[in-house]
Amino acid sequence: MTGLVIVAIIVLLAIILVQLGRLSEVSAVIRGEENVAARQNNRTAIFMLVFLVVFLVYCIASAWMYKDRMLGYGPHSAASAHGGELDSIFNITLFFTGIVFVITHIALFWFSYKYKEDKNRVAYFFPHSLKLEIYWTVIPAIVMAFLVIRGLITWNNVMADVDPEEDYIEIEATGYQFGWDIRYPGADGKLGTKNYKLIKPGINSLGQDWNDEKNHDDFMIGDNIVLPVGKKVRVRITAKDVLHNFYLPHFRVKMDAIPGLPTHFQFTPVKTTEEYRQQLKGYPEWEMPADPEDPEGPKRWETFDFELACAELCGIGHWSMRKRVTIVSEEEYNDWFAQQQSYYMNSIRNTDEDPFKGQLLSIEAANRSRELKSEWQSAMDAESLSTIRLKNVFFDNNAATLKDDSKYELDEIARLLRANTNVKVEFGGHTDSNGDENYNMDLSERRATAVVNYLSAKGVNTSSMSSKGYGELNPVEDNATEEGRAANRRTELKIISK
Repeated sequence: MTGLVIVAIIVLLAIILVQLGRLSEVSAVIRGEENVAARQNNRTAIFMLVFLVVFLVYCIASAWMYKDRMLGYGPHSAASAHGGELDSIFNITLFFTGIVFVITHIALFWFSYKYKEDKNRVAYFFPHSLKLEIYWTVIPAIVMAFLVIRGLITWNNVMADVDPEEDYIEIEATGYQFGWDIRYPGADGKLGTKNYKLIKPGINSLGQDWNDEKNHDDFMIGDNIVLPVGKKVRVRITAKDVLHNFYLPHFRVKMDAIPGLPTHFQFTPVKTTEEYRQQLKGYPEWEMPADPEDPEGPKRWETFDFELACAELCGIGHWSMRKRVTIVSEEEYNDWFAQQQSYYMNSIRNTDEDPFKGQLLSIEAANRSRELKSEWQSAMDAESLSTIRLKNVFFDNNAATLKDDSKYELDEIARLLRANTNVKVEFGGHTDSNGDENYNMDLSERRATAVVNYLSAKGVNTSSMSSKGYGELNPVEDNATEEGRAANRRTELKIISK
């Protein structure tokens, strides 16, 4: 019923408008078309004059009202080193185009009023003015040349790529419908190579080539991109499916993500997230509650976060491509970085996807070396004497012959002992409970001796080392399981004096 009433109202309004038009025609015939046209022209000219004033006042007032919400003004100064240059060129462009806008706006509507139809006025024939043509050609040309040259200089400064010798972080952003894959390099600081032919949904979404060891320590992040303040960041940008756009508004970064055509951008954050929040604090619009339904809750400035958005209409889920960007101090970044886990080591290592299955990796050797140094330092700092388990010392089955995979860990032990000549240590060999007890005791002694002999050959003073076999006497796990027996077959370093 409501719909019929609405349709009826619309029909009646249309009939009224038609009748009013006919009435106007009849009125024009009665009063004379010239008089009606004159009055209409006068009304239109006055409306033009009113619009001139109202629209100009509206533009100026609205710009003043929202000045603290526009990028580049008030609290929204750039958060990157290059952002000031871009804000400057935008402000210069706005200055000149603003002058042109005001002049042309006034001229357009004032002339519409001043030169409305007047049967008593004779038109002035104005065929040519060289001076006027010079003015409106030369002045815009000079302004445009200035803007183009200044813009080109700014563009070259902003788009200059990093020097390979610089200290910078490189990350990779891959857009897809509808999200971003953000990849960081690991401790080596290098992103591994990719090949789209290697993409496997759910297993290798980026097509990383696991034969490239640079991929072994790369890691992916979730919804929060973390970067250190004051450190240059180079972003590799690409896309899997359609055109996207990598947009960091507060850092003045905006670059298309194009399938098959990698792009890049570099920027240096100059303000942490917390510093930017303090910058917003005190502005009325940022002192309002973040949740209107919770007036006692946190204020808008307290919940502010930088963001990564897609600035390209890439599909119906375009809105969901937002990611939080957190800028922290270098110390906080290092702590966060140390907690990240390699995707390869967590999800690919020793699976059927791993081309190095069963082999020792250089990244594993490097990680164990760092771990050994930390364990050694803890043992040296401890008040009591400590024992360090050598996790990667392996022997041939039922023999005391060291495997090659053992040598990187023993080489690290050799370096530590050569640097601490006052320390005396004992190397203890342990076995599982399989086999004869006396045989296991002898085997463990021979293995401990093999370790001492290897280290002696590496320049460690023999008088600072001793060896002892414990056989199956000191298990650390249950010998009833294969995992337990593997844990019990071990070599330990015991600090005797320091």
